[in-house]
Amino acid sequence: MGGCIGITRSRSGPIEESSGTVSRPNSGGLRKNQSLCHETIRWKSDVPLTEGQLRSKRDEFWDTAPAFEGRKEIWDALRAAAVAAEAMDFQLAQAILDGASVSVPNGYLTECYDEWGTRYQVPIYCLSPPINMVKEASGRDSPAEWSEPVEGGAELTLRLRLSSTCKDVDLAVYSRHTIAQCKNKLHAQENIEPWRQRWFYSGKLLGDRLLVEEARITPGYVVQVIVSTDPQPPS
Repeated sequence: MGGCIGITRSRSGPIEESSGTVSRPNSGGLRKNQSLCHETIRWKSDVPLTEGQLRSKRDEFWDTAPAFEGRKEIWDALRAAAVAAEAMDFQLAQAILDGASVSVPNGYLTECYDEWGTRYQVPIYCLSPPINMVKEASGRDSPAEWSEPVEGGAELTLRLRLSSTCKDVDLAVYSRHTIAQCKNKLHAQENIEPWRQRWFYSGKLLGDRLLVEEARITPGYVVQVIVSTDPQPPS
């Protein structure tokens, strides 16, 4: 899938990427649990990806991995931990792992074990974007076909949990609104720029083009909004 470029860390020993995973030699037969490393792995994709292609690859992996090995609840916990870690909320990621009794002998989510000793491997592209990711040809922020107001649809209220404040807010939207339009409404209500928002529901990233009704959000359930702390929008 790609090659690992490097990472700034205090532990010794190289990190090597192969077949979409990062592994590190184990120092013995007995696995020792490590705290999750508070670092982001930098890597380069063999074939440059757009954000949409990366999102599709991630969704495909998380949706199919439980069918081959391991327990679904552990995969769900790993996915939630990966999302939290990518948002630099390592404390939350560690709490998720601890709650699911998942150990990370190398300190990275690329190789994990549940309490029964089952091995779980998460590909590197699910943990961080490649350094050579390319911009979508149609643009990201406001393509007319999905940012313009859409008439019709039922009025409903979304319950959003903001990572920046850890508080829940209610947002009035229409079922035919796109997620991009909802981000704009949240911007007007909470002063959080749309490019700083990433919306997740049931462990899945909600793309900007997706309609609210297509997300199948159960009334009363919470949509997680990961708020970026970056002061400037991505170039």
